[in-house]
Amino acid sequence: MQNIRNFCIIAHIDHGKSTLADRLLEFTKTISSRDMQAQVLDDMDLEREKGITIKSHAIQMDYEWKGQKYTLNLIDTPGHVDFSYEVSRALAACEGALLLVDASQGIQAQTISNLYLALDNNLEIIPVMNKVDMESAMIPEVTDQIVELIGCKPEEIIHASGKTGIGIEEILAAIIDRLPAPKGDPNAPLQAVIFDSVFNPFRGIIAYFRVFNGTLRKNDKIRFIHTDAEYNADEVGVMKLTLTPKNEVSVGNVGYIITGIKNAREVKVGDTITTIANPTTDAVRGFQEVKPMVFAGIFPVETDDFEDLRDCMEKLQLNDASLTYEPETSQALGFGFRCGFLGMLHMEIIQERLEREFNQTVITTVPNVSFHAYKTRDKEKLIIVNNPSEMPEPSSLDKIMEPFIRAQIITLPDYIGNIMSLCLGKRGLLINQHYITPTRIELIFELPLTEIVFDFYDRLKSCTRGYASFDYNPIDYRESDIAKMDILLNGDPLDALSALIHRSRANDFGRKLCSKLKDLLPKQQFVIAIQAAIGAKIVARETISAMRKDVTAKCYGGDISRKRKLLEKQKEGKKRMRQFGSVDVPQEAFLAVLKLDE
Repeated sequence: MQNIRNFCIIAHIDHGKSTLADRLLEFTKTISSRDMQAQVLDDMDLEREKGITIKSHAIQMDYEWKGQKYTLNLIDTPGHVDFSYEVSRALAACEGALLLVDASQGIQAQTISNLYLALDNNLEIIPVMNKVDMESAMIPEVTDQIVELIGCKPEEIIHASGKTGIGIEEILAAIIDRLPAPKGDPNAPLQAVIFDSVFNPFRGIIAYFRVFNGTLRKNDKIRFIHTDAEYNADEVGVMKLTLTPKNEVSVGNVGYIITGIKNAREVKVGDTITTIANPTTDAVRGFQEVKPMVFAGIFPVETDDFEDLRDCMEKLQLNDASLTYEPETSQALGFGFRCGFLGMLHMEIIQERLEREFNQTVITTVPNVSFHAYKTRDKEKLIIVNNPSEMPEPSSLDKIMEPFIRAQIITLPDYIGNIMSLCLGKRGLLINQHYITPTRIELIFELPLTEIVFDFYDRLKSCTRGYASFDYNPIDYRESDIAKMDILLNGDPLDALSALIHRSRANDFGRKLCSKLKDLLPKQQFVIAIQAAIGAKIVARETISAMRKDVTAKCYGGDISRKRKLLEKQKEGKKRMRQFGSVDVPQEAFLAVLKLDE
């Protein structure tokens, strides 16, 4: 156990975690040069295309140092703010972390956020400055930033380059010298925590775990404490480039277990594994509970595909524990699911994965956040509103609270004005302004989460030319003037396009939505009125005129009353049609309306 080291790599997005992981695997000869490719740990097509890590990946390396053989368990983590839940789970399985900072960009928002997560878990931090070989590297400035952030000495910072392999040997030496070996008793009852799981169509569910006490052997009878279910350990082993079976995985090590479980609900990330023969009484303290920030409905294009979609969602939740969902119905779209996501990128990734991995084409409704409502009669009773249809009637509503976040933006001083106008325009409050160095400034805002959901991140990037990093964490709920806006077609509400929105934004949003629908809906034989309404008040309206058939074409001369009679008859027919005719909204119109801001 003295020769095991468990560590992860934490950094802001695009600071070179996956490239550095590639070099470590190459240097320790864990992977042959024939199998080597860029982002070797990122096994999803999506991760390679977007150049980001979406899921934490664990791999074991063997390395000889000063005549001793060491086992190094590396967990590569995502850098985007939406996937911080993956980072928190990876940290729970480690004793140390490499804090990676890009020498050409310096410390960014997610660097600080991930550092605090690591310090909360009492991890030993090794600072690494990556990309030192670049012409634009600002080595002295970034050294000062790191020293100020974590209080280390300048000589403790390792200079490295994931691309060329500079400093890889020093990093491996620092991992062995500076990181503590795992603690635990090999003879104690088994206590192992599941930090991740994946679904394999041939072998069932593969759970990844870290052993804190005891030893897990092949064919042991085991029990999952949280679900209280018992299984047989058909196969245990460690994660090399492929899964490598072993007879046992001992204390301090990271491994995988296959028990033949096929049902996704039986494996909970954060659950503790113990043996039936010698059970432990204490479950390992789990990770923070996942808190979805953005909610949206996901519906199959064909209603018959609902059961298939349910199976896909279960399998996807296994690979992504931060996805939450529950069934819901919509008049316009039929049966589907109300899903909770950690952010807009997370939502986009889930949609992509459903399409690529499970061949499911889905429709996603307008994303919104979770509100807290209180009624006038029972003022103490809290109603959680995740869906516009759950909103109480305005007459019975006492107050509604919306979630606020604390946003941390790090940028160059040139862009302060642009960021201020963006955040204040989004109903933000400036809390603090602090110069990290003369050329880097940190701005702290309190913003309503509703304003962040749509296009905030894109607009922030464009108004700062990409020189701003953004991180946020939820703080509390505050009373706000939120209204439910319905879209009516000839007086009938279209529930899939309902939205909860701040009253000051409703007119503008309603006008945009109505004009977009006017362009997309096909003409009918009768007039269609498209209205945006808040309660009984109409805030925007567009009208689609009727298709007109020339009923007088067959009249060749004669008395004008013949024509008038035909036109009156047509008028009556249109009136009756308007009463009974229903407007069908094509799927393309839904999809286009939901991409309103593009």
